[in-house]
Amino acid sequence: MSRAVVSWIAGPVLHAVKQGPFSLRESVRVGPQALLGEVVRINGDRIVVQVYEDTTGLRPGTEVQGDGQPLAIRLGPGLLGHIFDGLLRPLSGTGSAWVQPGMRSAAGTTWQFEPLIQAGALLTPGAVFGEASDGKARAQACLAPPDTSGTVESVVAPGEYTDTATVCVVRQGDGRLRELSMSHIWTVRTPRPVARRLPAQAPLVTGQRIIDCLFPVAQGGKAAIPGGFGTGKTVLLESLAKGCNADVIVYLGCGERGNELAGVLDEFPALSDPRTGRPLMERTVIIANTSNMPVAAREASIYCAITVAEYFRDQGLHVALMADSTSRWAEALREVSGRFGELPGEGGYPAYLAGRLADFYERAALVETLGGSTGSVTVMGAISPPSGDFSEPVTSHTKRYVRAFWALDVKRAQARFYPAIHPLQSYAEDARGFAPWWTAQGNGQWLALRQRFLTLLDEQAQLERMARIIGKDALPARQQLTLLCADLVNEAFLRQSAFSEVDRVCSPQRQGAMMRLLGRFIELAQAAQTTGIGPEHISALACMRSLQRMGEEIADHELPRFDELQARMEREFAQLTPEPEDRDATHG
Repeated sequence: MSRAVVSWIAGPVLHAVKQGPFSLRESVRVGPQALLGEVVRINGDRIVVQVYEDTTGLRPGTEVQGDGQPLAIRLGPGLLGHIFDGLLRPLSGTGSAWVQPGMRSAAGTTWQFEPLIQAGALLTPGAVFGEASDGKARAQACLAPPDTSGTVESVVAPGEYTDTATVCVVRQGDGRLRELSMSHIWTVRTPRPVARRLPAQAPLVTGQRIIDCLFPVAQGGKAAIPGGFGTGKTVLLESLAKGCNADVIVYLGCGERGNELAGVLDEFPALSDPRTGRPLMERTVIIANTSNMPVAAREASIYCAITVAEYFRDQGLHVALMADSTSRWAEALREVSGRFGELPGEGGYPAYLAGRLADFYERAALVETLGGSTGSVTVMGAISPPSGDFSEPVTSHTKRYVRAFWALDVKRAQARFYPAIHPLQSYAEDARGFAPWWTAQGNGQWLALRQRFLTLLDEQAQLERMARIIGKDALPARQQLTLLCADLVNEAFLRQSAFSEVDRVCSPQRQGAMMRLLGRFIELAQAAQTTGIGPEHISALACMRSLQRMGEEIADHELPRFDELQARMEREFAQLTPEPEDRDATHG
């Protein structure tokens, strides 16, 4: 084991004189408490180490020992349903409220192991060789590490074993034996290999109408959620975690305020999965790195989170990773870079900021795994641009790597409009490709309706600027009707109540029914206006309130009520007759 002696230290960065070979990115242990660190620079006989824990009390002369391998974490069945810090050390189930210095991972937990392979069989990289279960949640696959293959020499009988105990022995191609347990070690900065990447096939259904219908993200895609302070980034990510159709949720709180994460840690264990009725935590992993935790660990936390997501992807599952927020991660990168003495780039961030962001987002994909199944990792990263300036470096660089951009607007948030996604500043590059998927869901008009809604909202923005000058009543009837229809789309469709049991999550079928109903209203309103019926008469229809409240009043299991509402709307429009002054104004 190589060792070094500390010669200089400043915060999480230390210099040491090495007394043996070290490699770049090697994991090290510092001092008598074995604090976790990583070699980030080698210069002759000196190394620079980034320490991921509090370095208070360290001094020159302290010993540094190398682990001989890069920074790595243990992946196994003990991840689901638990809460970890940024280095995947357990924050729950340890009997202590604090992570102890030098702590690596939780002690092995006992699982019921069921072998799915026999002695003499050929084990390929990433193949499933068994199942682990605790008798409560669903069974999890036990994977061969991606760098392991060979002939199975022996496998244990079904029974209870710890996740670190040897359950299978494999003779590799070079003749050496390798012992496999239900869990294995993987380096966090190395993407887990796959057989091949696949093109986007379907959207990730989030349950939020403005996202699913206007700005969808692909299953295996990448989305950014930029927004200033108080625009609802954390609330939106929590709603996505609760309502999306992913098999596994990895929620990363990266550098956020402790009270926000405390709310997440308190709320998630009490939630039930709407698909199964069982606790939502059974398919959730929470990684919490609050703003008062060591800043260097924040830089490593997103790599730990994406590695955990890839592990479940390799089991043939669809995983959603919510990162809140990448701006705090970039700030940690900037702070540590300054301690390294590196020249700052734009905004004071290191010159390699764009490369690090690309490394993170490019690990999201829909893939064919080494085991032959299909899995995906969808990444949704929040961004906290200072003063809501979307031209700052983190936001501008992130836009180069994501396919969906959900811009949160301060004015909509102040108006208590949720989600506060601005429809004219957001985009989704994969949207058109999802038309066949929506047709299969029974909404063949989706693409045309999406375009109609976006056009209507764009016209609304232009007319509102004009109305601020001359007044809304001075606008022609046709333009007043445009504002009326756009307001209805905003209130009835884009606004969604996070407090309503019915409206907090909306199924694709209900979304399609609501889109078609609003599209029909726009058609009838425009036809009525051409016959001389004024916008004030249309806005006074009795069905208007039902249309505005349909998201909260009609549940997913009550879809026939949309047909009833449409029939009622058709009758009320048919009963409209133009007033004489309206008719004269039309002919005039």
